[in-house]
Amino acid sequence: MPVVTIDLTREGSTPERDTVTAEEKAELIRAVSELLRDVLGKPLEATFVVINEVPLQNWGWGGLPVEQYRAQRQLEG
Repeated sequence: MPVVTIDLTREGSTPERDTVTAEEKAELIRAVSELLRDVLGKPLEATFVVINEVPLQNWGWGGLPVEQYRAQRQLEG
């Protein structure tokens, strides 16, 4: 019984949204489940997918809060 956990920052795929949509989450669940079925032969009904949305201020990258890291990368790029 596979359990897959997907951690995402709580921000949408477009600037005006602050979360992943229900449709996007459903697509992630479907695609991950089908991948495990196709690669490992795991039945869909035996696969669990958990999606955790983490507030952006609780996410760090490169030793910085992610927003600071992104700002730094923009200045460098």
